[in-house]
Amino acid sequence: MPLHVPPAPAPALRTVLTALASPTAVREAPTPSLRSAQGPVTPELPLPVHVLDRITPEGASATRLAGWRFLIRSGGRAVAAAETRLTPDGWAFSHFFEGPYVAATELALREAESVQQPYQARLLSVPELYMLTLWLHGDCTADGATGHPAATDVLVPLTPAPPGIAANRPYPVADLLPVLTHRVTPAPLLSA
Repeated sequence: MPLHVPPAPAPALRTVLTALASPTAVREAPTPSLRSAQGPVTPELPLPVHVLDRITPEGASATRLAGWRFLIRSGGRAVAAAETRLTPDGWAFSHFFEGPYVAATELALREAESVQQPYQARLLSVPELYMLTLWLHGDCTADGATGHPAATDVLVPLTPAPPGIAANRPYPVADLLPVLTHRVTPAPLLSA
């Protein structure tokens, strides 16, 4: 398998396991699929979630690690996801959720496994465009919690993608970043 998933911090996994074992946390989650899951539920495929805070005409700013996301599986499919975040006291469970990004992440990961080149799987959020991508990082030995998209890395926009950007299509960072830069850079003001 050429797709590598970096190991999540053990405390992050423990917080998700604790939340899954809590009837209150599961019952109060806005996730009907998780609440109605029959049989065991397990957190799998931990992915570091990086945020691209700003895109400027010069390119992308550095990314920052925002948390770790785990797909929650039951009956052979992802029914929800769990998000953790880093706090001053260490890793903490943030929330469960479901929706289109859960299925889109599972699909993108499955398709990425068929690629011949090895990649490290991550998620990259672009808040300015309300966009989430599967980030296929070329250095499989890198620390999944750090880094910046390299020109040779691949981004796969997850469904729903912003208008004009094809979802579920792999883009080299060098090709997609100029499109994103153009999308978020304000047009110059015309003077009268």
